[in-house]
Amino acid sequence: MKLKKPKFWDYKKPNFLSNFLFPISKFYELVLKFQPTKNIKKINSIKTICVGNIYIGGTGKTSFSIELMKLCDKMQIKACFIKKFYSDQIDEQKLLEKFGKTFINKSRSKALDEAAKNGFKIAIFDDGLQDKSILYDISFVCFNKKNMFGNKRIIPSGPLRESLDNLTKYKNVLISGNQNNQLSIKSFFSENFGKLNLFNSSYQPINLNNFNLEKTYLVFSGIGNHNTFLEMLTQNKFKIVKDLEYPDHYSYSKRDIKKILELAKSLNAEILTTEKDYMRIGENFQKEINCFKISLKIDQLDEINNKIKKLYESI
Repeated sequence: MKLKKPKFWDYKKPNFLSNFLFPISKFYELVLKFQPTKNIKKINSIKTICVGNIYIGGTGKTSFSIELMKLCDKMQIKACFIKKFYSDQIDEQKLLEKFGKTFINKSRSKALDEAAKNGFKIAIFDDGLQDKSILYDISFVCFNKKNMFGNKRIIPSGPLRESLDNLTKYKNVLISGNQNNQLSIKSFFSENFGKLNLFNSSYQPINLNNFNLEKTYLVFSGIGNHNTFLEMLTQNKFKIVKDLEYPDHYSYSKRDIKKILELAKSLNAEILTTEKDYMRIGENFQKEINCFKISLKIDQLDEINNKIKKLYESI
């Protein structure tokens, strides 16, 4: 059974439970620091872009990876996705496959070998920042504006997969969400991590015209950041009468979906979920559930486009 993310991870200050778990986090940090790296992969015929995160889940990695693929397509660069196989992430794999060739393997290194053999020139890794078996040409660290760093502690006392100090070696940061206070965010990164390439982005609905906003909706999701999904719906004037939150990458059973359908019927409400969740509910139920589709709008698109162009030209 998958568990939801602990709420105390996102408290501004660590609470008692976080302090209790802190020694384990420090031990884990040491393990990461002294983890041996063997057989580091670097293939000259293919360039690599890693889209990862330090905050665990809900940071927009997949959406950003798709936007990078769109840029490659416009430049007619033969690019592909690489995704490590996880049985509970079939939704992300299916979503990537809609936009480009996707190599899926339990070993990212083997997937990269396969991509190179098939003549691809750029490989976009959806996740893999902490995989030290590959020397990436460019790395992006994604954050969601709503949660940012949480309580700034490493798991299990916080939501971070590694120390924030490592941002200095990754160099590129993408922030998704409402960017009302861009200057303060930029100032914070500059003061704490030195010179970083900071990119801003926001989610945009792409099928809003498909919905009747006079109706009421039951909303559910099992993604990394359920509240971001709710905020987007609220901003677009959806009338939400009930929302259900499940753990990230939740595998819905027939019983789960039937309960959702029965609850929606009792509320006289339409049902709405994310594109990722839609791919996990089974084809038999998809006709009864609405899918809310989004894309990621990147402010500094030309700058990222130039990065990809220079990377390709360096092959």
